[in-house]
Amino acid sequence: MLKNDPISTVRLAHAAQFAMLPFDDAADFEAAGRGFLGTTSESTIVDDDGNVVWDLGSYDFLTGDAPETVHPSLWRQSVLNAKHGLFEVVEGVYQVRGFDLSVMSIIETDTGVIVVDPLISRETAKAAFDLYTEHRGHRPIRALLYTHSHLDHFGGALGLVSAEEAASGAVHVLAPEGLVGHAIAENVYAGTAMSRRAGYMYGASLPRGPRGAVGAGLGQTTSTGHPGIVLPTHEVKATGEKVTVDGVDLEFQMAPGTEAPAEMHFFLPRYAALCMAENVTHTLHNILTLRGAVVRDPNVWSRYLTEALALFGDRAEVMFASHHWPTWGRERVVEYIAGQRDLYKYLHDQTLRMANKGLQGAEIAEAITLPPALEHTWGARGYYGSVSHNVKAIYQRYLGWFDGNPARLWPHPPQALADRYVAAMGGMVGVLALARTAYDEGDLRWAATLLDHAVFHDPANPVARELYADTLEQLGYGSENGTWRNFFLSGAEELREGSFGTPVATAAPELMAQLTPEQIFDAIAITVDGPHAWELHLTIGVVLTDLERAFVLTLRNGVLVPEERTPTKDVQVVVSLTKQRLLGLVAGDLASPGIETSGDPQVLSALLGVLDPGDPGFEIVLP
Repeated sequence: MLKNDPISTVRLAHAAQFAMLPFDDAADFEAAGRGFLGTTSESTIVDDDGNVVWDLGSYDFLTGDAPETVHPSLWRQSVLNAKHGLFEVVEGVYQVRGFDLSVMSIIETDTGVIVVDPLISRETAKAAFDLYTEHRGHRPIRALLYTHSHLDHFGGALGLVSAEEAASGAVHVLAPEGLVGHAIAENVYAGTAMSRRAGYMYGASLPRGPRGAVGAGLGQTTSTGHPGIVLPTHEVKATGEKVTVDGVDLEFQMAPGTEAPAEMHFFLPRYAALCMAENVTHTLHNILTLRGAVVRDPNVWSRYLTEALALFGDRAEVMFASHHWPTWGRERVVEYIAGQRDLYKYLHDQTLRMANKGLQGAEIAEAITLPPALEHTWGARGYYGSVSHNVKAIYQRYLGWFDGNPARLWPHPPQALADRYVAAMGGMVGVLALARTAYDEGDLRWAATLLDHAVFHDPANPVARELYADTLEQLGYGSENGTWRNFFLSGAEELREGSFGTPVATAAPELMAQLTPEQIFDAIAITVDGPHAWELHLTIGVVLTDLERAFVLTLRNGVLVPEERTPTKDVQVVVSLTKQRLLGLVAGDLASPGIETSGDPQVLSALLGVLDPGDPGFEIVLP
């Protein structure tokens, strides 16, 4: 699929980066290999049906010097991320790395263990813990700890403990306040769009190799097993809160609104070990992830890092996190956290300084330069987040999508704009000639812009599609950022092969089951096809028999509004069912048992008839 060699512009840019960055610094390689105890002999992790959900061996090509098709800095990061196995952080604290996008940490207690961030899938979580058991012996799980509300930090929980074990008190489940609500809702409301884009972001359909996927910077990619959740039994609510689990004390620092809406750090006095969740990693992180999300607050992020230094900086002898490898030594820990703090604060402050001088987000992204001390620090490089898209996100957070220029207040949408640009440039022949010249001269960004207009004007044009694919391929080869590379190369693949849909995991039944009734009704409302519902005025009572709660849904003006109240006799139909059966009904299952209705059943059918679910295969690089 990816067929071209890098053009001279890409090769020269790689050479310049290689000369500028400190590639002779081997400290990260020493840290990433420190404490290695062994790894699995199995190259793949499979689910109960034999499907491969994680392939460790698929990254074996990541050795030696970078090929011309990969940015040398990204290649270095991917080599580090691909190291897999069980590692000792300090005696009593261990990590399994390389078994998923995230890292599982295991803290030994008096009689068992605390498992921190049990990966994405129950299959990878079980394999990771089995590796720990192989080397350290069987130790019962006394607690799970979720550092924050993203799927790769709780999704594998059911591979380790059952919901019944947690409910009985046999296993404690610790999480920051609000984790469940944020974890379940974040990918539901815009879940279809986010999941489709995540397929691009993580290179889910790309072949793994020097011309394809080499990693996403934060980790290699996402596992494709079965995610779920074991509900927290204890929510941590305040900085300074202390919890003791089987003889091991944990001191917490709340950090909401940073890398995740619900996030926390913790310190282990017994081990002088500090966990910084996902707020201090070995990369510049995202202020706005490319799959889509709410824009994060880098100013708040930096404040919590300053607070962490004040709380734990004089006691921490080692720092570990939810991704990558640890940092050892008190001075080094303090220096590293401070550097990360400075990184996010600098981007925040300088973006606003330039915005207040009238620069737009895209202009700031081109103008901003990191201080040399950060520019030449491996952990501040943009492997996952980038300076460019983070600056634009900060601008968006404060000022929105509109840059203040009235000519850009009401532009034509992409396809209509493309038609006009193509006509203005003399038709497709003229556009393709300009794009070919730009490509040959190495102005790949301009070539991509021209070809974007070309394929939106004439999606079936084979010359435009192939040249666009070639251009995106070169942009991918030149990208230091792993997710940028994946986006460019995924676009090239779809131009050549057609849409690959949504190959990454979407919301699992175990996760959907945790939606509150209010969240379910919000999710239904988002799918109402407004124009087709304009003339409908429906009232539907919903009695959730298992929760002993009742709601009335009103559809009018194409808007579905829920109210929690007992249905009255003027309601057109009343539906009695469990919350789980409601989820099935929303998915279109009218026939299965478990629903009782009174009133006009056609009203319910009328509502279901105007629901318009998202399209997991919508086009991205084509109209």
